[in-house]
Amino acid sequence: MKYLATALMIFSLCIATPVMAAAPSGTVTIHVTPAVEAEAAELKLWIPYPLSDKSQTISDATITGNHSTSGIYRDPASEAVYLHAAWTKPVEEPRLTLSFHITQADRSQTIGHDTGAPFPVEVARYLESTPFVPADSMEMKRIAGIATQGKSGTLEKARGVYDWVVDNTFRDPAVKGCGLAEPSRTLNACKGGGKCADLSAVFVTIARAAGIPARDVYGLRLSTPKEGDITSAFHCWAEFYLPVTGWVMVDPADVRKMMLVHNLELKDAGDWREFFWAGDNLFRVTLEKDARGVVFHGDSPLTPLNYFMYPQAKVDGVPLNQFDPKAFSYNVSFKADKG
Repeated sequence: MKYLATALMIFSLCIATPVMAAAPSGTVTIHVTPAVEAEAAELKLWIPYPLSDKSQTISDATITGNHSTSGIYRDPASEAVYLHAAWTKPVEEPRLTLSFHITQADRSQTIGHDTGAPFPVEVARYLESTPFVPADSMEMKRIAGIATQGKSGTLEKARGVYDWVVDNTFRDPAVKGCGLAEPSRTLNACKGGGKCADLSAVFVTIARAAGIPARDVYGLRLSTPKEGDITSAFHCWAEFYLPVTGWVMVDPADVRKMMLVHNLELKDAGDWREFFWAGDNLFRVTLEKDARGVVFHGDSPLTPLNYFMYPQAKVDGVPLNQFDPKAFSYNVSFKADKG
């Protein structure tokens, strides 16, 4: 544990300058200036719109820009909540800024006893197999059986899935952005390699295949208490549902990230494996939960988005590259509260 305490001090230098609970509140600003040609007739933009929950309080949201129309929408199928803005015959430099204040609680969790109680009706959808979460595929069912062999109850099985993902994947720094979140591709074509969206999607898919409600969570790790650019801080983790306790946070992708950063073998990564199981005290912002197969208001043609974390935009129906913030272009910044 002494090693882990030392490593945590270094952690802020390794992953987009996140910090621990030392900076529990501040203002996040997402500034978007989509790249358009002078002859463009229409620009449409969609940005994740964060909500308050038990781990964060969102307030003082403001939207400014030179857009023609804007509104806040919710996609009922994916549960994504987002800001949609549009420009008709865009001005030379379209711009939009979404700013909000966040106060965060410690995300570390104490897991209660696995009572064996049934799952509530409202989490049933997080057991479903979808085109983006292929939990009913023979491959995922087979892996789920291996990961949970000898395990009983939701908690033991979820830990089995978590450990399987840590043991059988790796962080691939060559992957663009946070990855494509295609679990079969990650495990086969990529031989288990990927980044956070990839590895979290593997956990969620295998968990559902094992009969455990699970979902992806998309957000940011915030910067140090000073003003700073955190555009590179986008991150994805996962949650599974344990009756009585509720949603439990896990981050197998960050275990593999720390193993890469510190050149660790699996046998030496036990502290990290425990640190990222059942929440942590790192400063995070949740932007979306689940948000798979999102269908946007105003989109044409309607094209479900695999996962929604980055700003999305289309110029005359052609999407801009979400993985290239400079060309898109967008940036995210954070300013910690004083005191």
